[in-house]
Amino acid sequence: MRKHYDYLVVGAGLFGAVFAHEAVKAGFTVLVLEKRDHIAGNIYTEEVEGIDVHKYGAHIFHTSDKNIWSYVDKFAEFNNFVNSPVANYKGEMYNMPFNMNTFSKMFGISTPAEAMAVLDKERAEITGEPQNLEEQAISLVGRTVYTKLVKGYTEKQWGRDCTELPAFIIKRLPVRFTYDNNYFNDRYQGIPCEGYTTMVERMLDGADVVLNTNFLDDKEKWLGMADNCVYTGPIDEYFGYQLGKLEYRSLKFETEILDEENHQGVAVVNYTDRETPWTRIIEHKHFNFGKQPKTVVTREYPTAWEEGMEPYYPVNDDRNTNLYHQYAELAAKEGVLFGGRLAEYRYYDMDDTVAAALKLAATELY
Repeated sequence: MRKHYDYLVVGAGLFGAVFAHEAVKAGFTVLVLEKRDHIAGNIYTEEVEGIDVHKYGAHIFHTSDKNIWSYVDKFAEFNNFVNSPVANYKGEMYNMPFNMNTFSKMFGISTPAEAMAVLDKERAEITGEPQNLEEQAISLVGRTVYTKLVKGYTEKQWGRDCTELPAFIIKRLPVRFTYDNNYFNDRYQGIPCEGYTTMVERMLDGADVVLNTNFLDDKEKWLGMADNCVYTGPIDEYFGYQLGKLEYRSLKFETEILDEENHQGVAVVNYTDRETPWTRIIEHKHFNFGKQPKTVVTREYPTAWEEGMEPYYPVNDDRNTNLYHQYAELAAKEGVLFGGRLAEYRYYDMDDTVAAALKLAATELY
């Protein structure tokens, strides 16, 4: 490790790795600090029983931006996985997103016109502006689909009844009047054949990487080791929560190896009733069309976030949004570059993360 660097990047997740790669490519020296014992952040994958396991939940790369797809394609060969999750409501199995397969099974109909007529009749229950998430969802997909496939899952995810959640959380619900189970509309979609960790490792080639090191434990020391700093951690934690803590929802994962070749027949099954404590089960081998004799499954349990836990989903209500803007004002005076989902307190898909990191690099490096 050198004594001084052009750039210190805090966090070896996707945002930090893309920026670090661009900085190295531009001829700068880069030190990457990561508090975990591995690179790649929440897209980290590890091999178990010959299967790439998505340690922090399912991650499928998808984008309609050809430039972003071409960029990540330089670091990994992607397979042709298409995300087609299934919903389990008390043993009833439905295709996702909501499409003609869903409506045919749920309503006993067969044509788009029949499906539309059923939904239009149910949507009419809501008149005027929806006052909460329940009313918003019913106005979009009707009460039957809402009750079976939205209500329980959403209440588990957010830890509150849908009538207590703001309508804006569900601005839209994808409804298709075709027999198409492809969850995403994006032109490009897939998963790295060798796993995301290998992809990020290639991005970080040329940078010095230090693991098991919390930048905030000795902030001044690390800032003194570089001319510039890119920080990708929680913005409120950077400032010692001096204005208060931003709210998140977190996740707990329960992973086990099963002595069977095929447990659920699909990569993702959502459990949409309120009584089942987990929101979904991931069977990792299906991401890479695996034929291994054993399988690995992970159950995801949403939970309230507390300090020390990994923050996953920002709670972007008015209080938290206003608090974030106050922190952003502090950040603007700090002389540090803040970027990524935690530093910007927003949910980023992976393609958005890459785009944001490239935008910062283009502004900062060239």
